[in-house]
Order: sequence, then structure tokens, then C-alpha cells
Amino acid sequence: MDRPELALGQLHAFAVLAEELHFGRAAERLGVAQPPLSRQIHRLEERVGHRLLVRRPGRISLTEAGRELLPAARRALEEVETGLRAARLAGSGLSGRLRIGFAASLATTVLPGVLRAFRDRCPQVELDIREMTTAPQTAALLGGAIDVGLMREPPDEPGLAARPVLSEGFVAVLPAAHPLAARRTVPLRELAGEPFVLLPRDAGPTVHDRITGVCRAAGFEPRPGQRAVEWQTVCALVAAGLGVSLAPESVRQLRLAGVAYRRTDHPEARTTVAVCHRRGEPGPLVARFVAAVLGGRADEGAGPLAGNLI
Repeated sequence: MDRPELALGQLHAFAVLAEELHFGRAAERLGVAQPPLSRQIHRLEERVGHRLLVRRPGRISLTEAGRELLPAARRALEEVETGLRAARLAGSGLSGRLRIGFAASLATTVLPGVLRAFRDRCPQVELDIREMTTAPQTAALLGGAIDVGLMREPPDEPGLAARPVLSEGFVAVLPAAHPLAARRTVPLRELAGEPFVLLPRDAGPTVHDRITGVCRAAGFEPRPGQRAVEWQTVCALVAAGLGVSLAPESVRQLRLAGVAYRRTDHPEARTTVAVCHRRGEPGPLVARFVAAVLGGRADEGAGPLAGNLI
């Protein structure tokens, strides 16, 4: 970019003088003495190559060149002020565009409160919200396609920083007519031999392994049946009688007909939701979003949103 031909300070001095048409009053507004103001106007006239003011005893008026320059000078000053405000907002994380990935199971639990909290803090930020399972969300974060993510069981990935938001237990998801649905608590070992509706491992390896690990802790290997990428589909397939499943407690919010959600006899088995971003010093927008998620400053521990759903 070429160096600007006109100095901003000179344009400001000229605009104020054009309004006051009096060197004394203009100098007072600008907080300078009259001689420096006169020198600024003189330098501006030298750059333009024409007189901008007609000086007469007790009277100042604009020349034709001055009248032509004045609107452009005001626009330039306004543009710079607008740019400064925008830069300050962006630099402090109060404007811009934030791309957010989220796990579908959080749509009715964590996500609405998080978005409300962030919008209250940063109403001028444009949000681009994308529903993604853990593996695609991880790839999108590392590849720069999204800026921040809310994911279940984030992987141990060197390029990602993760802050826990909440921990929740698992529930057994059963067809409503299943004999075990009559119980308040389901012994997991009694699900041995049942076909399981599971998430594909490549969609969320850590979540998949956590569920199969819970089953192994109960003494059996889950027998794979149908597979589905989203929890709503998992529950729908269970309602259709195609198997049983283990799912995070928050799936109760789905309230699908034909499905029973029951606690298990392994309450210590839990799943974690975290807010994640690329490792390193996060930008101001990401830092403000993390702070909104955690209910405080980004460098504080988990706030009001952190905790148990059960």
C-alpha cells in the first residue's frame, strides 16, 4: 500500500478549523497553540498545492479547493474512527465471526445455555454453528475449519486443548416393552447377549470405547447390532425393537415414544463433555466463548455450567 499523501492530523486540524472559521477557537478545541495549528494548515496546503483558506482580519473562509476537500476530510476521519472501533472490538473478542462445532446430544442440554450466555456477552459476534460428531469435529478444529467445539469425550490429541464442562452418567436405553424396563435400576450384566445399537467407532472413538468399556466392566462384551451416528437415531432404533443401548443421561431429553431410560448399577461410569480449541494462546473470540461456557473468566475453573446432569 502506498504511503498516504495527506496526514490524518492535518485533515483533523483542517476539519475543525473549517467548522470554527477562527484560529483561536479551533486551536482551543484541538488543545494546541495557534502557531502549530497554522503550520499544520500550511503543510496541508503545500501538499494540496492550493490555498484552502482565505485569511482576512477577523475573518476566515474556505476557498474552492477547501470546500472540495472538506467532505473528503470528514469521510476519511469517520472511516478511520469506524475502523478503530471495529479493530478494538475485534481485538477484545467483541465482534467478528466464531465457528462452533457441537455434539448433537448437547442440543437440548448444554448448547442453548452456552449460546445465550455468549450472546449476552458478545451480541455483535456472528455465530456459525455446526452439528458434528467427535471425530469430524476434531479434524475440523485441527484443520482450522472451526474455531471451538463442544464435544463428548474429546480425544487425547496433542494439538487440542480441552476444558471439562460437565460430567454425566450413562443410562440403559430399552424398548418400552422390554422386561427390564419395569425396573428403576438395570443391572448391566443382564444386558449381556442383547443386540446393542452403537455409535460407529470412527464417528467417536472415545465415546464408543467408553461404552464398550462400561459393558466389559460389567462382565460382558456388547453384541453389535445396528449402528447410528446420532443419539436420536440410536434411541429411535431401540424404540423400534432393534436392540438396547447405553447412552449419556442427557438423552432423556429426547422423550421418544416407545423408549425407556433406566439408571444402571454402574453409577461410577460417566462421560465428560468439554469445550475444545486448538492448543496455544486462543484468540480473543475463542477466549470469550470459553469463558461463557465455564461461567467466568477463561482462566478460571469450571463455572455454573460445569457439574453433573444427574
